[in-house]
Amino acid sequence: MLILAIDTATDAATSALVLDGKVLGERRSAAVRVLADADELLVEAGLTPRDLSALALGTGPGSFTGVRIGLAAARGLALVLDVPVAGVSTLAALAAGAPGAVPVVDAKRKEVFAVVDGEARALAPEHFAVEAGRSYVGDGALRYRAVLEELGGVVPPKDSELHTPHARFHALLARDFGAAELVQPQYVRAPDAVRRVEARA
Repeated sequence: MLILAIDTATDAATSALVLDGKVLGERRSAAVRVLADADELLVEAGLTPRDLSALALGTGPGSFTGVRIGLAAARGLALVLDVPVAGVSTLAALAAGAPGAVPVVDAKRKEVFAVVDGEARALAPEHFAVEAGRSYVGDGALRYRAVLEELGGVVPPKDSELHTPHARFHALLARDFGAAELVQPQYVRAPDAVRRVEARA
């Protein structure tokens, strides 16, 4: 099975081409380049979009706009190519790339996205239950390094690849492929625009 995987939920947008578990190529750039990156990966592998068997999409949580870009790209490709799609949590992909570490995505508004009691949630970093000696990865861990380390957590260096939700892990974690419209994004909370409207109401 040839899978194109993409994740645009964070500033480190990634894409990967994976054939039967083997990574043929991977890119890291910006969300707006995800389709161009996918095309380049296929060209370098000597393949065409019609060779794709399925898509794996990072569903967040993360940037609302970023998640929407990835969702639109995946739905468009799936429609044109008539291939199934599977959604994969960005937090799960981060965890897969750093076994034993806790994934933490920057949620802006002085919050982070993390898994709490088996569910993705947004919370202030100082209210995050940190386990002394355990590693924390992701752009949220980098942004709130001081808080996490003060509570006993360990955050790898800024340039560590462990902080990137590499798309190859989305391809490896992908299950239950189906219609693109059935893949739902993990926003966790309402976008800024909705919150502003609600505040004025």
